Amino acid sequence: MNLLRIASYLFTLVVTPSLIAQESYLPTQTDWIDLYEPQDDAIMIHRLMKPLDYEPGHLYPVIVSLHGGGGRGTDNRRQLKIWNQHLADEDVRRNYPCYVLAPQVTELYQKSDLEKIQQIISGLPSVDTARIYMMGHSMGGHGTNILVQLDPEYFAAIAPSAGTGLSNTAQFIDATLIKNVPIWAFHGDLDPTCPYDRNLNLFNEMKQIGGNMKFTTFKGERHNIAGKIVPGGDNGTTQFSSDHCDPETDFLKWLFSQKRSYR
Repeated sequence: MNLLRIASYLFTLVVTPSLIAQESYLPTQTDWIDLYEPQDDAIMIHRLMKPLDYEPGHLYPVIVSLHGGGGRGTDNRRQLKIWNQHLADEDVRRNYPCYVLAPQVTELYQKSDLEKIQQIISGLPSVDTARIYMMGHSMGGHGTNILVQLDPEYFAAIAPSAGTGLSNTAQFIDATLIKNVPIWAFHGDLDPTCPYDRNLNLFNEMKQIGGNMKFTTFKGERHNIAGKIVPGGDNGTTQFSSDHCDPETDFLKWLFSQKRSYR
């Protein structure tokens, strides 16, 4: 059993009801949810928000949005989280037109999910294949770190939040595999669910090998920091693993400026 399988198995065993409860909420204003259209196909359950004012011939980036434990199921709705609401803001959509793909799974993300995601993206019109991004919180951050290792050259950048596993999760991130992928990771330093030290250890590994990882710590925050991924927060402090890191402080400006030159 390889490290990724061990990590997924152990993470499944120790996902607690409290973690699911923390992530099961949806914002009270739900009009934005309709912007994420449920897709009726046999590939996988997912919703898709299309670029605002779509123009044929123009190439659009894709954000793959991975939900946490509270989004698991088959209703094709619970996977939409607070960062999906932020991405659905009209000003954001106007300034950063893109596809946002929000799949829904019933268990931890694995290789077959990546293959399905890639199949869906390959069928979208006018995709900028040099700018495919991935982000998620908690189980979604864990999934982001899992899937990027399976095909590091597919993603232009990733943004995992509290994504380094639970205290009993086996080591599952090989920093050498993803050292060249632009990463902006987020964590609350008082997180009781997904320990902060695990992310800090990964960052220190990236520093040793000259990786491309930015690491934002939200001082005094616990697990529920998902609402701060896109807008940030006054209590956030960002470190850089090397001079390869883009110093841009605005998350969306940083994300959409990342590009794979060889795709």
